[in-house]
Amino acid sequence: MSTDYLPALVNPRLLPGYDAFATIMGTNGMYWRLVAQAGIQPGSTVLEIGCGTGNVVLRAKRAVPSATVIGLDPDPEAVEIARRKAADEGAALRLDVGVAEELPYDDGSVDRVLSSLMLHHLDADRQVGALREVRRVLAPGGSLHLVDLDDDPRVAGRMKPVNRVLSLLHRLDPAARRLGFGGGHGPGAGHGHGHDAGRPVPELLAEAGFADPVVVGHGRTRMGALTYHRADR
Repeated sequence: MSTDYLPALVNPRLLPGYDAFATIMGTNGMYWRLVAQAGIQPGSTVLEIGCGTGNVVLRAKRAVPSATVIGLDPDPEAVEIARRKAADEGAALRLDVGVAEELPYDDGSVDRVLSSLMLHHLDADRQVGALREVRRVLAPGGSLHLVDLDDDPRVAGRMKPVNRVLSLLHRLDPAARRLGFGGGHGPGAGHGHGHDAGRPVPELLAEAGFADPVVVGHGRTRMGALTYHRADR
């Protein structure tokens, strides 16, 4: 099969193909599960770090329309796509360009923080800094809800055929990273970032100052195994 069209399929500038690719990878259920886990309350404030093109924040707004929903991402193109999607839906979202290690929000101003396939993209020395920032902006009684690739060594290094295609896409078009794809994703599979280097997420959360972080559950997409985490402020 020719792969000539594949880079365009994951290019954020071509939104329908990009989101269709996310659907093919089985991420829709993951997005909804994360939103449901967060237990967002009416009138609360919700922040997603690494919001990409807005798939999670839009679902959060649909689920609880009265919530104030904020998304932050370092990629201006992804944020612009999220803004267009929100406008198309008539959804009032705040969408900011920025990094998780320097959140532009006041102390204790957020009730829920969401993170979907983001943490492993940060180098090891940045992960704890980002989580400390999350703890800073969370209000007392607030919580972080995070899903990321499973760090269980039993699934490390297994590159499925679809991930071999995604590895090619990653080299041809860096926009593939916006879905968390590329480089043979998975612990020890050549991604080269902190999570893949082997520090468990609960350990990172504890170092960032969260008391008693818990593993909520596990799941799977075509990218591989996932773990869902919760940490309370």
